[in-house]
Amino acid sequence: MRRTTSLRTAVSALLLLGTWATASALPASAADAPAPPSQAPASPELLSAMQRDLGLTRAQAEARLAAEKTATDVERTARKAAGSAYGGSWFDARAGRLTVALTLATHADAVRATGAAVRLVRYDARHLDAAKKRIDALDAPAGVAGWHVDPKVNKVVVSVVAARRGDNDVRAFLSRAREAGPVTVRQSPAAPRTFAAGTVGGDPFYTGNVRCSIGFSVHGGFVTAGHCGRPGAAVYGWDRSSIGNVQGSSFPGDDYAWVNVGSGWWTVPVVLGWGTIPDRLVRGSAEAPVGASVCRSGSTTHWHCGTVLAKNETVNYSEGAVHQMTKTSVCAEPGDSGGSFISGDQAQGVTSGGWGNCGSGGETWHQPVNEILNRYGLTLHTA
Repeated sequence: MRRTTSLRTAVSALLLLGTWATASALPASAADAPAPPSQAPASPELLSAMQRDLGLTRAQAEARLAAEKTATDVERTARKAAGSAYGGSWFDARAGRLTVALTLATHADAVRATGAAVRLVRYDARHLDAAKKRIDALDAPAGVAGWHVDPKVNKVVVSVVAARRGDNDVRAFLSRAREAGPVTVRQSPAAPRTFAAGTVGGDPFYTGNVRCSIGFSVHGGFVTAGHCGRPGAAVYGWDRSSIGNVQGSSFPGDDYAWVNVGSGWWTVPVVLGWGTIPDRLVRGSAEAPVGASVCRSGSTTHWHCGTVLAKNETVNYSEGAVHQMTKTSVCAEPGDSGGSFISGDQAQGVTSGGWGNCGSGGETWHQPVNEILNRYGLTLHTA
């Protein structure tokens, strides 16, 4: 890794790690194992970012991080206790604990015994997932932003771009979607787009004239977004020195890629804090529940936080639909693509796209990191 100052050397090393998120990453084979104990997950800077982006006091931010960690651990046990009656789950920020949807009251006591709250619903998760899968098979027009299962409303939520809701092709799509299963419609202010950017300065990586952000370090390289480069594409660092090549990439359908690291570059288990928070060690990749707080690091807008809004959403980009995405309230802008998403100290995914910006707000989707690790047989570099 060629650098001219010690500061740039440190920054570049972080970039290669999957420098954009405060997370912990487990090897792919251990992705479902309980997260190891965190070491100081709530630095003053992280708490400040949560206060700024989530409107919390310092005490509320500290309490929320502790409650989310408990909810993440409870979710595994509660889902087993729910069995076939499981209808989904989410973190209730007001109550400070996990809520589990159930189709059978007979399972309620067993689920409550795990520490989770219970809400009775009509449809189980298998029924809703099957409905979403049928909608995935439809051709979506540009006026449809995406769709996902929402356990809170116990339906598949289809998001429609507000200005396009009256279009004939959108109406036809919604009609077919309702035939697939229980559906409700919400409006989106804008259509989703990916967050790659043209060549500009900063601490990015480049493929041709496209700038993106590094996600998380894996042994032998790093993971990022698939729309940032096709297999075989040459990859260059912030100083235009060669890093390696895209070894695997998928977009649309998925939005993930991995890059091998060589030519004097190396990987470390760190996410860049951009001065907003201290650079973070990566310790695991336990998946946070819907409703949990999540933060993102990227080369354009640096460090921002929000909450997990939905999982397994199909996002309808102009290039084509991408499946199994996680939707968040975190903002992002062009150049942030591929950057890290983390919750507490656990890696969550790499930035894919969204709508809006970090001046007026918006929503951003990420590709879950464990799917990338499993797809390519990679092992996350952890501290």
